[in-house]
Amino acid sequence: MSKVKDKNIDMKYRKAANIINKAGQFPYLVTDTLIEILKHNIKEENLDFIMAFEKNSSQTMEQLKASCGLPEEDILQKVDALAKKGVIFNQPSRTGLMVYRLLPIARQFEYTFMKKLENTQEFSKLATLYAKLDEEVETSVQNNYDFIASSIEKRLPLDRTVPHLINEEGDEIEIIVEKKLEVPTEMVLPVQTVKEIIDKFDDIAVGNCFCRQHKDMLGDPCKTTDIRENCVTLGKSARHTSTQGFARKVTKEEALQILKQSEQDGLVHKAYHLHSDISREEVAICNCCSCCCPNSRNVQTNAVVNATFYLAQINLDLCLGCGTCVEKCHNSAIFLNDDNKAEIIGEFCIGCGVCAYFCPENAISMIEGMRMVRMLPHRKN
Repeated sequence: MSKVKDKNIDMKYRKAANIINKAGQFPYLVTDTLIEILKHNIKEENLDFIMAFEKNSSQTMEQLKASCGLPEEDILQKVDALAKKGVIFNQPSRTGLMVYRLLPIARQFEYTFMKKLENTQEFSKLATLYAKLDEEVETSVQNNYDFIASSIEKRLPLDRTVPHLINEEGDEIEIIVEKKLEVPTEMVLPVQTVKEIIDKFDDIAVGNCFCRQHKDMLGDPCKTTDIRENCVTLGKSARHTSTQGFARKVTKEEALQILKQSEQDGLVHKAYHLHSDISREEVAICNCCSCCCPNSRNVQTNAVVNATFYLAQINLDLCLGCGTCVEKCHNSAIFLNDDNKAEIIGEFCIGCGVCAYFCPENAISMIEGMRMVRMLPHRKN
């Protein structure tokens, strides 16, 4: 009887996994690893509630009452428990209507490791499970490489680069307007500095970088920075992360100081938008390194699409071949040529301006122009 019960529970978790997969852009294979992660995030008694999101991943209270058959008091208890695990997002819409949204696996990972965690046996095990899940994703990508390569042009940008436009000495980096931005007339061009983004929001919260904290727990700490608390959420996302204990509320001044420290360590600002639509308001700013961020060229295991409005350009007459830009480049898009001069591989440049920020000769400028940087992981078979 016990084995039958365990099998039935396992089947329910697998069904829940499929429902959760539909809530995100990138579905995960429903493996034993994924099920173990879900068992950590979702207690058995809440599985039936997850089933209520099968047809619609975002619902109002009235819709949930109809889809799960529970009274409001019971729904609120389950929502509270699941929100604290990063499974449910519960914030009101612009009109004040409370909406309950099921979150995908990737968001559950982010919220779990955004919170400052003790390196306990529980979280060490969870970190290992997520690392194993990443390995399974990598294997799947490699096995389906040709299909992924053929479909990358259709993918929306996961993030948008927000460039450094002031160098280390406090001087403005030269901007070259070489071509008209190819922006649809109905699209509002997003702001291009982190200060402008921060100034738009009254609610700002900061939590740990989930990528770096995850690496810490795997015994592979970041080689770029000692900063951990610099994952910035904005507006509705800030209200959610601070309410659920994943992050803490900060002032605009505190947020800008954190972002400045991140710049000084050579981290890349990346803005995230709802539904990957860069014409919509930002929901978060990550500050990414090249050794932990899964969207950087050296670490990526899946296809990556980045939106950017800049491309770095090197003045060879000023370049002394010191190699600073090669060392600092987020995507390994710069190398020293046979003449000991820096050269850029344009297809990998995400226009972050970190190279220009640190260049001691001010030999790097930024060419303005809308671009999509599409990168496939290194092929291994």
